Amino acid sequence: MKIRVYYEDTDAGGIVYHTNYIKYCERARSEIFFSKGVNPFEDDNSGFVVRKIECDFLGTSKLGDILTIHTKTEEIKRSSLTLTQWITKDNKTIFSMKILLAYMKNAKVARIPEDIKNIIIPS
Repeated sequence: MKIRVYYEDTDAGGIVYHTNYIKYCERARSEIFFSKGVNPFEDDNSGFVVRKIECDFLGTSKLGDILTIHTKTEEIKRSSLTLTQWITKDNKTIFSMKILLAYMKNAKVARIPEDIKNIIIPS
């Protein structure tokens, strides 16, 4: 997924504020579902929640830059999944993170439904 950096994304120094990289990755994860015509948050009080994030800030970006967000599924378990996401600018990695997501239904950990797994599992 590609994204452009806008003024609202930057700090007083004119570079992207660090937490926005995490937001960009969240958008890319959501877009995986939206691109398949699925809104995983619209029914039955279920969806993924963040359990753990490990981030590496490797470079910077600024107003107007075009960033590419990449997502790779590392592991899928009964009720959780681990993804690696990274952001590149001009083919250089400027941010990477490993994220553990737990699937919740009615405020309890639950088995990931097969239809959701089929969207997540790379083809």
